[in-house]
Amino acid sequence: MSRSTTPAVRRRSRASATVAVAVGLSAAVALSGCTPPSPQSTDPAEWELTAQTDAPSGDIDSFTWASYAEPYSLDYAYAFDYADNQVLANVCESLLRLNPDYTLSPGLAESFSHPTPTTWVYEIRDGVTFHDGTTMTAADVVASMSRHLDPAVGSSWFSVYQNVTSIEQTGDSEVTVTEATPDSQFNLAMGGSAGVVESAATLAEKGADYGNSTGGVNCTGPFSFGGWKSGESITLERYDGYWDAENAARSGEVTFLFMADPNARSNALKSGEVDGGWMIPADAVPQLRSSDQGDMLFGLNTAVSSLIVSNLDGPLGDLRVRQALLMALDRQGIVDAALKGYGTPTNALTTSSVWVGASDQSVAAAFDGLEEYPYDLDAARKLVEEAGATGEEITYVTAPISSDFAVYAQATAAAAKSIGLKATIETVTPSAYTALFSDPSAREGVDLFYTSWYLSSPDPLEMFSVLRTGEFSNYGEWSDAAFDAVVTEAIAIDDPAARSEKTAEAQRIANEQLPWLPLYEAPTTLFLGKRITGVAPSVAFLYAPWAASIGAR
Repeated sequence: MSRSTTPAVRRRSRASATVAVAVGLSAAVALSGCTPPSPQSTDPAEWELTAQTDAPSGDIDSFTWASYAEPYSLDYAYAFDYADNQVLANVCESLLRLNPDYTLSPGLAESFSHPTPTTWVYEIRDGVTFHDGTTMTAADVVASMSRHLDPAVGSSWFSVYQNVTSIEQTGDSEVTVTEATPDSQFNLAMGGSAGVVESAATLAEKGADYGNSTGGVNCTGPFSFGGWKSGESITLERYDGYWDAENAARSGEVTFLFMADPNARSNALKSGEVDGGWMIPADAVPQLRSSDQGDMLFGLNTAVSSLIVSNLDGPLGDLRVRQALLMALDRQGIVDAALKGYGTPTNALTTSSVWVGASDQSVAAAFDGLEEYPYDLDAARKLVEEAGATGEEITYVTAPISSDFAVYAQATAAAAKSIGLKATIETVTPSAYTALFSDPSAREGVDLFYTSWYLSSPDPLEMFSVLRTGEFSNYGEWSDAAFDAVVTEAIAIDDPAARSEKTAEAQRIANEQLPWLPLYEAPTTLFLGKRITGVAPSVAFLYAPWAASIGAR
């Protein structure tokens, strides 16, 4: 949902188009004797962003890729996680294409128009075939999009479609989407999983098996689904009938190996056993930077790592306590300990990379002069005392998904204790942690949990849309009338520069009210082995066919 990115647990029905990542400890612990981490004296790690690696010298027969987890599903309606989307992006395509710089360009829709404030019209590209050789039609587009509105499907992308009243074929190659109210965000989401097109016949034939290891998928991308060995790997095969010759796959095959153990994953990359991988374990980054087996690369990211405040009925319901906790967290120390310095503390819930089309004035208004919340234990203790919260207890929930996330749990509990609160770390299974993002009952009694929340479209408003009153991913049920009004007004504005003025207001309100506590932002991490090249290091790998451009060095 990323920095030196870590695994996400972001599968939830009727959620917004953004991401959550979780990590934690191996045992539940009440940190009654913990002390807060002291500010680190190490210099911050230095890195440079790479926009594009060298072009391949030629095609390659195959390459292997390390994945931190097995996908939950390749059904685009449920592809809401890093592990799912990094595979799916190479097999299934959307109406629009999300580029590595987070701009949008034509995809399966060769053009679109916006003839009225509540209608979007898509001209569907001719000459595109599915992997079974059948021709894509406007009817396939209607069937694919309509699934997000079907309660029986329970799409994770329902929020993108929540204003949609109809999806109709209005010409031989034309599809019209009508909405109840103007919604600038709908079209922006068509570059992600919400805009994927699948064969209507395949959807009907596969039924409940669609997208799993038995049913697979039948889309239009540069690779076709080859096979899924549960617990082991997924193999994709080059599709020779791909419509976009310029972006055809350079490799005959790519195999994703499921490697949940971060040490095993790191060792496989360092030894050259595996050719590459996204989301490199933080401990391995310094070692891979000096490796002779390939290149450690850093790319554009859209994620902010934060603590989600999921209970406003407890002590964190008082803004002063939220402010105090953030001020008690040595965020640079957390970056140094968890990411080996490859990140930057932030006070905003968005990165500047998603402010595509925004005016310079709006970007300045969104980021300049935000409340800093400096590391200050004395001031933080006073805020807790003023709130009358001294001695009150908070519960932080985590899971044993990745060892570096123990830092977040321990640092948060120690910070809480240092300012007069009691803190308990509760460790649950990874699947139970996933439920925090989908099941309100799983969050009962939970005050805080960690997320690395990436945006799926080139607009920061996506982040603030999920924090409106009543939204599915507003996990703490935070409500601010002024914030809601600003976001709702912004959604109806088509022009990105004008819209960004209102979005800047939303960012400033979130910075002041702290519904989530922002920790840091960090680059996307990628290791590219010495056999291969051609990929763009960018978080757009979640929605763009990144593996197609990889060939031989």
